[in-house]
Amino acid sequence: MKGIHPVPTDTKIKFVSYGKMALMLSTIGIIASIFLFATRGLNYGIDFIGGTLVEIETKDTANLKDLRTKVGSLELGDVQLQLFGNPKSVLIRAETQPGGEKAQQAVVDKIKKALDGQGIKFQRTEVVGPTVSGELVTSSIEAVGLSILAVLFYIWVRFEWQFSVGAIAALVHDVILTIGVFSLLQMEFNLPIIAALLTIVGYSLNDTVVVFDRVRENLRKYKKKPLDQLLDLSVNETLSRTIMTSVTTLAALLALYIFGGEALRGFTFAMIWGVVVGTYSSIFVASPVLLYLGVKRDWSGNAVKGAPQEEGTV
Repeated sequence: MKGIHPVPTDTKIKFVSYGKMALMLSTIGIIASIFLFATRGLNYGIDFIGGTLVEIETKDTANLKDLRTKVGSLELGDVQLQLFGNPKSVLIRAETQPGGEKAQQAVVDKIKKALDGQGIKFQRTEVVGPTVSGELVTSSIEAVGLSILAVLFYIWVRFEWQFSVGAIAALVHDVILTIGVFSLLQMEFNLPIIAALLTIVGYSLNDTVVVFDRVRENLRKYKKKPLDQLLDLSVNETLSRTIMTSVTTLAALLALYIFGGEALRGFTFAMIWGVVVGTYSSIFVASPVLLYLGVKRDWSGNAVKGAPQEEGTV
């Protein structure tokens, strides 16, 4: 009995022919992302800028104007209040106070005292000092950088340097576009988003390696097939697996985004975006790099560029 194939397994899409258009779109996206980051920056969460965060829940619909007046009278500097998920939940952020960790903790006590006796429930409090936030920024940058270097080394050892360049191009493409969309939407950028970025790197790498494995097999199998046709063949042969993996992952992430609550929304949004751009880059970024750089047929012959040649067989 034949299995069910929601996605056709015998597609013959000429992906390489769309390479120039995809390169143009990716270049525009990367330039726009860098421009947004340089001009608007990111909406850094308390993990990176330090300070105090207090989540409260009111009995009825929150009166933000009244709450701002009460908290503003505490003279805590820059204080932000916003609804968080529903009309009764409010997120209060206070900037880093001079005086170290004890001064940050004192902010929580002041806010609780100012709002005491009004039927308000304190759901969550977070306190991050300037020293800790600085360390978190440094550690996050190192984590992303080291993960990309590890990928570079892994692909170089497993395949050839051309494959490594293609994989890194796809990963950098995904990370930059993710940062760009967070800068555009001004969604909070915190430690869970760094975790999402690292997960996106792993997901994109997995997709890319699947395609590269098939490319390597076909390079050995078809000795004279033009490289552009061989890349199209390899991507088409793995397309069903790629789409099914992406669709099932997106289904789980969408459920988490809708029902997981406000605290998980930023993380799941980053993951959803990452799956989409990761799937795109494994097909339209990583593979075309091989066409431009050329690869070896059997790891012992000369590198073969994408110039047309007479097609051969096994």
